[in-house]
Amino acid sequence: MGGSSDDGTTTTEETTESSGGDTTEETETTTTEETMDFQNGEINFNVSPSVAQEKLQAQYQPIKEHLSSEFDVPAKLKLANNYSAVIQALGAGTSDMAETGPFAAALGVKADKANIALQRKGYGSWEYKSIIVAADDVDVSNLEEMKTYLENNDATIAFADRLSASGCLFPLYDLKQAGISIGSLPESGGSNAAFTPNFSSHTGAYETLKNGQADFAGMGGFVPGLQDDFDKHATIIKEHEGLPRAPIVVSPELSDEEQTALVEAFTSAPDKIYYGKDEKKDTDDDLWFNGVREVSVDEYQSVIDAANELGIGADYFE
Repeated sequence: MGGSSDDGTTTTEETTESSGGDTTEETETTTTEETMDFQNGEINFNVSPSVAQEKLQAQYQPIKEHLSSEFDVPAKLKLANNYSAVIQALGAGTSDMAETGPFAAALGVKADKANIALQRKGYGSWEYKSIIVAADDVDVSNLEEMKTYLENNDATIAFADRLSASGCLFPLYDLKQAGISIGSLPESGGSNAAFTPNFSSHTGAYETLKNGQADFAGMGGFVPGLQDDFDKHATIIKEHEGLPRAPIVVSPELSDEEQTALVEAFTSAPDKIYYGKDEKKDTDDDLWFNGVREVSVDEYQSVIDAANELGIGADYFE
């Protein structure tokens, strides 16, 4: 791992490894007719902190190798501190391409800091869901009962990143629709809300709930599938289905030719880029997604509508 950069991301030191040994080498292969600079002579792919960083390295290694082999410049991974750091880096031109959440991407487009290029497919679908859950010792089964509980108790709700669609935006949207005061969240500290918010990650929100540090949690619906003991610690009280799965975005600082080339590098890539460093399907280092398709910001209109309902605009990044 390298040192932290000013944009809230950390760059890996390693270059793309050859498949034949321990030494590293830069490929001279390129599928482009002309050399593209990608802003600084290398392709920086930004990865947001959706899972543990040590797993991200192994999971995204084939993508780094593929991008490096497609162009005559080296590819590097940047591991971001949060979704905001991803969008800021794209807008500043210090990252060229990134995986991020739908909410962060939609706001990034509104702020002219990102262009949505691809949508990812995972678990057999282009859509997923957001859930609100209650701790096992909290006797609440729906949002109406949750509202009553919050009116009579000093309660904490754990969320994922502030810019997570499934782990923050839609849980807050659903709470507001149920008549629960969210104050000016997610932009504020939550002092004027009917509860105390706690922000971390999807898994972090569940762990906070599981450890007795939160009464409720909002997270992506994919989290329970990763937790063998989920039913022992949480009860789902609200599901919000039909969310568009997370996109891959590109920097608006790139030329149109460079943006198109990066998109085509993904849409024409072999399936093995999703299999992780060991290049074997159905192992621990597989990516959560196994396909992409080219889309525009229109695919994420439902996310934009929810952000507008909560009064969140492009100035979120200022």
